[in-house]
Amino acid sequence: MIGHPPWHCFAALAMTMVALSAAPARAAEIYVTNERDNTVSVIDSATYTVTRTFGVGRRPRGVVFSKDGRRLFVCASDSDSVQVIDPETGTLITDLPSGEDPEQFALSPDGRTLFIANENNATTTVVDVDTKHVKAQIDVGIEPEGMAVSPDGTIAVTTSETTNMVHWIDVATLTAVDATQVDQRPRHAEFSKDGKSLWVSSEIGGTVAVIDVATRKVVKTIAFEIKGVASDRIQPVGISLTDDGRMAFVALGPSDRVAVVDARTFEVKSYILVGRRVWHTVLTPEQDRLITTNGVSGDVTIIDVPALKAIKTVKVGRFPWGAAIRPAAGAVAGK
Repeated sequence: MIGHPPWHCFAALAMTMVALSAAPARAAEIYVTNERDNTVSVIDSATYTVTRTFGVGRRPRGVVFSKDGRRLFVCASDSDSVQVIDPETGTLITDLPSGEDPEQFALSPDGRTLFIANENNATTTVVDVDTKHVKAQIDVGIEPEGMAVSPDGTIAVTTSETTNMVHWIDVATLTAVDATQVDQRPRHAEFSKDGKSLWVSSEIGGTVAVIDVATRKVVKTIAFEIKGVASDRIQPVGISLTDDGRMAFVALGPSDRVAVVDARTFEVKSYILVGRRVWHTVLTPEQDRLITTNGVSGDVTIIDVPALKAIKTVKVGRFPWGAAIRPAAGAVAGK
């Protein structure tokens, strides 16, 4: 007969379990591309301090994580490369072929395919992430910039700054199938979580177009007006939509504001003052914080989403452009 284990074994086990439960989980990390420094700054979301900075290719702009958070993709525009980086160490894993002058890119929902906007040669490059094979180069409009893939992975879109269009790409055939006219210089495209609408910012036009995905028609054009700010300084770029479909946040460039929009009525509810020349925005996985990259002031602003106010400024490198969130350990990436 096996006897009972001695009491000190139970005590040791209990102490181990307490230690494990008390051990702090890794906070979510904010990765910010610094366009002029050729670096990425990493911010701890628990303390909002920069914990490390590592070098990347020249003129880093777009940035995104794989769903498991183990690979960081950085668009190194002047290196004509999309770099795949180990976020733990900041070391380069591989370079993906990207086409000429990559600006922004989007990862397919299954993480296997990268769609890249190539500004200089008016194409969208499609790359198999694992094999590094270029699956297609699709002709789109002049100076493509924005890139997005629908939540179901069936549609990709590219915005072209000079043609002032959204180009619709059928993912199954990798062909451009339609185009939608928007205002001047469209920069960023963002699908709603349910995939029914597409939001596109037009920087020079000063508007955001809300497009019905089923018909590919603009159903609403949202304009912005800020008291005391000249209209030519209101230049929409980055857009973040909450998962519940209730709110949209729009970075308004040299106005130094983020617009808060009711995503159901399209009414502009308020403006939040942030740093100088706000480029892009990203929501934390919990949707309780919004991070903005402020190019001219070289910092990011942390916005409390429930309170709709800025609560913290964090200095990073020169001309921060893009941002991506790496979820905390154990969190579900992509939520």
